[in-house]
Amino acid sequence: MSNFVKSPLNYVGGKYKLLPQIVPLFPKDVNVFIDVFSGGGNVGVNVNANKIICNDINKPVIDWCNECLNRDSEDFLEELDNVIKRYGLSKTNQEGFLSIREDYNNGHNSPVMFYAMLTHAFNYQIRFNSSGGYNMPFGKNRSSFNLSLRKKFTSFVDRLKEIDITFTNSDFRDINLDKLQKDDLVYCDPPYLITTASYNEQDGWNESREIELLEILDNVDKAGSRFALSNVLENKGKVNDILVEWTKKYNVHHLNYDYSNSSYQTKDRTKNSTKEVLITNY
Repeated sequence: MSNFVKSPLNYVGGKYKLLPQIVPLFPKDVNVFIDVFSGGGNVGVNVNANKIICNDINKPVIDWCNECLNRDSEDFLEELDNVIKRYGLSKTNQEGFLSIREDYNNGHNSPVMFYAMLTHAFNYQIRFNSSGGYNMPFGKNRSSFNLSLRKKFTSFVDRLKEIDITFTNSDFRDINLDKLQKDDLVYCDPPYLITTASYNEQDGWNESREIELLEILDNVDKAGSRFALSNVLENKGKVNDILVEWTKKYNVHHLNYDYSNSSYQTKDRTKNSTKEVLITNY
C-alpha cells in the first residue's frame, strides 16, 4: 500500500484498501479519467492518467478538495490549527465539538471549518440530514486531528499539486459524457443498492437511480469508450438482481475484501459474505 496516497477524508466503503486490486485492472493508456462518485478521492488521486476529473454530489467535500488543490497546505494547516484552538477541539471536549457543528450548520461553513469539525466527529465520518445539516455525533476519546492525520493531509495535498486534476460538483445524471474518446475511462463507485452507509442517508440510492446509472454506462460502451464500475453483487444474503443481470454483457472481476473489521460485521459470518466486484467493458 506504500505506493498509494490515502485520502484524509473517511468514507465508509472507500476504496483505499482495494487499490492494489483495482488500479491494475484499469487500462494503461488512459487519457481522461472521470471519477463520477469520487467521495474522498482515493481512486482519482492514485490513477495514472493525463487528466483526472473527480466529481461528487456532496458540495462540502468538493469545496474542501478544491481548497486543498488551490491553497498552500501550510497556510491551510495554520488556519485549521487556529480553528481547533478557538473551539478547544479535542478527544474529550464535546461542548467544543457541538459548538463548531452548530456554527457550521448556521452558515459558517468554510472548507477549513468543515475539516476541523470532521476530524473530531465520530469515526471522522461525513453525514448530513435531509435539511443539509451535518449531524455526526462527537468522536469522544477517539477522534482528533493527530500527527498521523496531519501527515496524511500533507501527502494528499502534495499529490494533488503533482497531477492534472479537477474537482466538480454535479449529480451523476448531469455529467456531460458526449465528448468521450476511446482512450478515456469513466469510473463509477456509486452508493450500493443493497448496503447502507452514513454518507448516503441524506439522499438514498434506489432502484431507479441504479438503472439510470447502468443505462449511462451502456451509452458509454455504445459510444466506443471505456468504463469501470465498482459494486457488490451480494451482501448479507441480499442479491442485487438488477446488477447481476446487467453484468452478463460485460466483464466481472471479483475482488478479495474482508469486511470483518467494518460495520458490515455480523455474528453469523455465513450471512456476512460480500461479493465485491469491478465490472468493465474492456
